[in-house]
Amino acid sequence: MNLPDRNPPDRNPPDRNPPDRLRALLAVPGFVVMPAVWDGLSAKLAAGAGFATAFLSGSCVAASRLGGPDLDLVSFGEMMDSFNMVRGAAPGTLVLADCDHGYGNAMNVQRTVRAYGRAGAAAILIEDKITPRALTASGKPCLSRDEARMKIRAAVEAAKESGILVLARTDCRPTQGIDEAVARIEMYVAEGADILFLDSPADDAEIRRAVAAAGGRPSFAVLSPGGARATPTQAEAASLGFKIGTFPTGMLSPVAAAMKAGLAAMAAGGTETAGALSVAELRATLGYADYDTAAKPFIVAG
Repeated sequence: MNLPDRNPPDRNPPDRNPPDRLRALLAVPGFVVMPAVWDGLSAKLAAGAGFATAFLSGSCVAASRLGGPDLDLVSFGEMMDSFNMVRGAAPGTLVLADCDHGYGNAMNVQRTVRAYGRAGAAAILIEDKITPRALTASGKPCLSRDEARMKIRAAVEAAKESGILVLARTDCRPTQGIDEAVARIEMYVAEGADILFLDSPADDAEIRRAVAAAGGRPSFAVLSPGGARATPTQAEAASLGFKIGTFPTGMLSPVAAAMKAGLAAMAAGGTETAGALSVAELRATLGYADYDTAAKPFIVAG
């Protein structure tokens, strides 16, 4: 299967706001790849590699800010600060922000959606897990169906202010079964969610049921390895009906490996690893020349 270019030049006209640009991108046939980012450098590198979109990943933010796992420890303020870093470094990137459970009840969800809409996010993810979660890293207990409905209803209502897209995620598959998960996806569609996400599908048949329940609206997938089942390739994900795929460990894991390698090189008496960027390439990546160009009109003649 042929996958589309990552960033076709005619898909992001500058006169459209981020939500409208993302809607236009999702209306074009083809699979959308969203690298997972967490700060200015990761966002800048993704944009420089030609990706039009990015997923502000809660697991990546937790790893980078806390040096810890993705267990609902990151706050609204920390995630918004990370979003502002991403937006500042890659202002043209269409960002889907991971907002977990919305940081509270339905009113907290509305505050979260409005804040991200005003800040320039293209889309926002809201899930149905219970918070605070039980003191264990396993299992994902979820809200009742009615409580989950009200969170998505609140998100969709708040999204009208900016037009930001709402991605509704259900985590109930491991604890309540696929029938309940599919029923929730159908419910979220009825409430007006723009993008749907079934977490932890057991097999391809469950994926197809979830995609069908989305009723033609885009379905989202996490394609980094680590789940209980084999991770589909991009081509396989597209053939299953997914429209968007993100890769939470796609950059994070290589970055952690490179940092470990750099530390090992220093511990062994060296200065850097064999794979390190040259000084010139690192300076170019960070934009030293761009800074000089932008600053030139403001230099005071000596």
